[in-house]
Amino acid sequence: MENESQHTSAMPRDFTFQLLKQITNDFSEDNRIGVGGYGLVYKGTLDSGEVIAVKKLYYKHPGLDSDKQFQNECTNLMRVRHQNIVRLVGYCHEIRHKCVEHNGKYVFAMVEDRALCFEYLEGGSLDKHLSDESCGFGWHARYKIIKGICEGLNYLHNGSKESIFHLDLKPANILLDRNMMPKIGDFGLSRLFDSTETCSTKGIIGTPGYMPPEYINRFHITPKFDVFSLGVTIIKIMAGHQGYSKLADMSSQEFIQLVRKYMFSKYYVLSTYQCACMSPSTSSILCLNSVGT
Repeated sequence: MENESQHTSAMPRDFTFQLLKQITNDFSEDNRIGVGGYGLVYKGTLDSGEVIAVKKLYYKHPGLDSDKQFQNECTNLMRVRHQNIVRLVGYCHEIRHKCVEHNGKYVFAMVEDRALCFEYLEGGSLDKHLSDESCGFGWHARYKIIKGICEGLNYLHNGSKESIFHLDLKPANILLDRNMMPKIGDFGLSRLFDSTETCSTKGIIGTPGYMPPEYINRFHITPKFDVFSLGVTIIKIMAGHQGYSKLADMSSQEFIQLVRKYMFSKYYVLSTYQCACMSPSTSSILCLNSVGT
């Protein structure tokens, strides 16, 4: 019989729930590395030595469309292969019966165990690295992160006939590997669209602060949804949370000047060369500032 954990296919694996329990020490607190709106994330190690992140979805309850979230994330990630998009290693979807107490009686209820397994990324989520001092990230590291996010998003929108709209792009959903390469993750809200398509939703999706005006006002989803979220993310990478938080109280031009002042005070070092102001770092800062705002 084949050992599940030694399977080497490039396609995502169909893991058993029992195996996932074993490699996460029965989903212990010591193995927990994250928490989200749809489930808890645990660290696990396969027999092959590969370390993976296991997102165990919450059991169903009213107000949480976890079935749709599970299917969106699993099927959409199966469609993509890109260095700036988190790799889906496998999944689990099993149905079992469990004896539970209901209205004073013991009955057998049907329980669904669902999990998604991803490559484990040592750097964690980008939001944990961001602060007003940006946690020591130099400009070149920031530029690399921003460039990688842009390339990943471009692949989602233009890499195939049907575009994938992420719809929840933000620092918390961008993971970093040991070399600070960014990978877009958490595709639970993602949708497939024709590149020119516009649609509407009945309820709120996404994260406040990262949603574009046309969605807030009319619930319209277009490719600009992700682009707006990207702009917010870029500004937070460059200016920190405090700099971005002042946007609501300022005109667009005032905020642009604030971001430029912050960036130049942090990254611009006057050199003895007359053309120092046009050095690659300075010009790239100005370029990304324009993109983000």
